[in-house]
Amino acid sequence: MASPGTRADEEAEDLDVEEALALVKEHPGLPHDHGGHVGHATTPAHGTHSGHHGASRGQADSHHRATPWPEARSTAERAARAAARGARRAPLSVPLEASLGLTLAAPLPALTDLPSFDSSAMDGWAVAGPGPWTVRDEGVLAGHAEPAPLTDGEAARIATGARVPLDTTAVLRTEHGRTDAKGRLHPTREVVHGQDIRPRGQECRSGDQLLPVGTLVTPAVLGLAAAAGYDTLTAIPRPRVDVLVLGDELLTEGLPHDGLIRDALGPMLPPWLRAMGAEVRTVRRIGDDADALHRAVTTSDADLIVTTGGTAAGPVDHVHPTLRRIGADLLVDGVKVRPGHPMLLARLRDGQHLVGLPGNPLAAVSGLLTLAEPLLRTLAARPAPEPYTLPLRDAVHGHPYDTRLVPVVLRGDSAVPLHYNGPAMLRGVAAADALAVVPPGGARPGQETELLDLPWATGGIGVCFT
Repeated sequence: MASPGTRADEEAEDLDVEEALALVKEHPGLPHDHGGHVGHATTPAHGTHSGHHGASRGQADSHHRATPWPEARSTAERAARAAARGARRAPLSVPLEASLGLTLAAPLPALTDLPSFDSSAMDGWAVAGPGPWTVRDEGVLAGHAEPAPLTDGEAARIATGARVPLDTTAVLRTEHGRTDAKGRLHPTREVVHGQDIRPRGQECRSGDQLLPVGTLVTPAVLGLAAAAGYDTLTAIPRPRVDVLVLGDELLTEGLPHDGLIRDALGPMLPPWLRAMGAEVRTVRRIGDDADALHRAVTTSDADLIVTTGGTAAGPVDHVHPTLRRIGADLLVDGVKVRPGHPMLLARLRDGQHLVGLPGNPLAAVSGLLTLAEPLLRTLAARPAPEPYTLPLRDAVHGHPYDTRLVPVVLRGDSAVPLHYNGPAMLRGVAAADALAVVPPGGARPGQETELLDLPWATGGIGVCFT
């Protein structure tokens, strides 16, 4: 099996009983999890760690090979930088309507002066010289040809955005003027030369750099580009991602039954990957079929293939054998992080990578943030988020050797650890704002801890859905 919450081998990412007891004996003062378990806050989905203790030597070897968490993230960034230099990542000319969430690959110079002509900032009258003024019969509307010039003592009705007539000295707002019995216009307050006129080039002159390379295309950037005359933008293309969901026991609808469980990762991963800047092209359910996995991997031309489950060493865990079969370069084989220890990163060919996520749902989230996020962010040329810390309100138990990622909510100037943070659980992260990066050994109340924001807490999902 290779699915969320069902594989005993994947539960090996938690402390086993003997390790936990030894830890408590060695450090009797260590705090415990909210769930009351040492090292994790969940139990295996089938209530057993079958095969766990018998595999202790293999697990020890796996732990020895595992990459420290910060190094794993750096490895993913380096791999993406090398891939980004390839031809498949060349900048593209993208229509404005398809550019949201992309990164500018070229500076954005102004193609014209903004505004491109002197225009009225308000509804009112364009006036010339001192008042009172004789008002023309014809008004001036936005979008019309250049109006006739004004002479001293003359005024013309004008709409916001309309081109001001030549020789206009000011725009008098509607609420600041009155007309007498003879139809002459009088100001009700002092008129200042140039008031309520937007002069040509007030915002920029043609050729001015509006935005630099590397700017994330937001709705405001789209508006500025359109105002400046752009129909397309030169941008870094979205990394193309194919998702392969492994496991014979997964249901796509209805309640779990007869040993079958609902697939949580198929619905969760695509929007999460899009929030990281990816173009998710397909989500395929492969099952526990080695040949089908091989075909899917070798026929994909995506920049990144993401698999779910099958990263351990069980009888139907086919990811490692498939990678060996195609001669992939295994860059990260296990990470010293809980949950998510059996995640992996492989280079399949130039410019193409595979991230293998564990099947347990929260472990898969850990793999997304550890390996997929830095890789996709770098491929998309997005800036790395500024690291930040907050004090923890409560103590969090840690693994003796590995980093731990724990869902938290942000309350004022502190982070509150959440319950339900075991590898197979999504209840905690569904309510979370961030994941706290808990160092080996745990964290005490008030300890400053690095936080990884979740997309829905930062608005990333809204920006990247296209």
